[in-house]
Amino acid sequence: MHAVIGMRRAGKTTFLRQLLDEHRAALPPERALYLSFDDDRLASLSPDQLGFLLEEYFRRHPALRGRETVHRFLDEIQLVPEWERFVRRAFDSEKVAIAVSGSSARMLSREVHTSLRSRGMATVIRPFSFREFLRHRSEEPTKAPRQWRAAERSLVEKRFREFLAEGGFPETQGLSPALRIELLQGYVDTVLFRDVVERYQVSQVAALRWVVRQSLRNPAGSFSVHRLHKDLKAQGHGVAKDAVHAMLGYLLDAFLLSAVPVATDSERQRNSNPRKLYPVDPGLIRAFDASGRANLGHALETAVLNELERRGAEVGYVKTSEGLEVDFLARHPVGGAELIQACADVSAPETLSRELRALASAAKEHPRAARRLLVLDRDALARVSAPEVVVQPAYEWMLAGPGDE
Repeated sequence: MHAVIGMRRAGKTTFLRQLLDEHRAALPPERALYLSFDDDRLASLSPDQLGFLLEEYFRRHPALRGRETVHRFLDEIQLVPEWERFVRRAFDSEKVAIAVSGSSARMLSREVHTSLRSRGMATVIRPFSFREFLRHRSEEPTKAPRQWRAAERSLVEKRFREFLAEGGFPETQGLSPALRIELLQGYVDTVLFRDVVERYQVSQVAALRWVVRQSLRNPAGSFSVHRLHKDLKAQGHGVAKDAVHAMLGYLLDAFLLSAVPVATDSERQRNSNPRKLYPVDPGLIRAFDASGRANLGHALETAVLNELERRGAEVGYVKTSEGLEVDFLARHPVGGAELIQACADVSAPETLSRELRALASAAKEHPRAARRLLVLDRDALARVSAPEVVVQPAYEWMLAGPGDE
């Protein structure tokens, strides 16, 4: 089974249809079928009814049964309860290859993976990376950053600031700020009502909305269930602490937020320290922050985290014994670790000193990790003198290919 997962409107259906088109280019159309369970005509199906659909298909094409592999593409399958039972039965009894999509991280959880007898693989679809943001505009660089002309670099720096403000959801590209904000707010409302309220029967919708708005307005902020519970009570929401914990879990499962824990091998310390919440896309920050702040620093930090997750890194933040923090400790799947500090503005000497001091402090506890300071643009490089730290514009790091860093 191929599971295509990610937040709504990030492009899962487009990706699934691209897979479908690839198969239909090589197979007769009856051997590659697509069904969307977001269609109201397929609402409230049971796993048994999924089986009826399969039987009806083979009544129409009996010559294929048991002889040819049939490819089925099932969009938003998580809307069918216990859908994995049907998938496992189809694998066990028929010649099928199945690709599913859905806006739930639990679609390839340990429980689902076990029930399918380790037959699952996942592709996570995210909003555009910075490279994809440029590719969408036909402006993706074809040369390494060190080979760019001055005008090419200026264009990339302009687009990077736009990316941090606008984000990477495909349908928001090219829209006016007002339309983009309206659309992004609509995406979040859809996640709340379709992927949380309806799916988990959440009754305290006002409290859920408050949690979401606080999280999106204050990205990279430390949070704990205890603190959120107190804040909700202060706002007049009578919500049990267990309900707050569940709400956060639902929002993480729906890919709206990512939570970064403290980097430690101790499970007790990881659970006792607050986590940091980030939105799935930097564009959501401005869509929910009505204060008018530029918020470049938090948008940059969010974009760096999203790029690390896209690269498959295991990510935590570092809190040193000296009371200093480093944004990310990234352990990469191919090996190696990096301490990464993201800072949009290092023009103030005290800011730069603090960022470098935190990296040095964290390096004492993680001596094998490389140190990296990611800044907004190239102007900042002249102010930094730290031979033991790789200092570069964040856009260069995001556009770097293997071996280019």
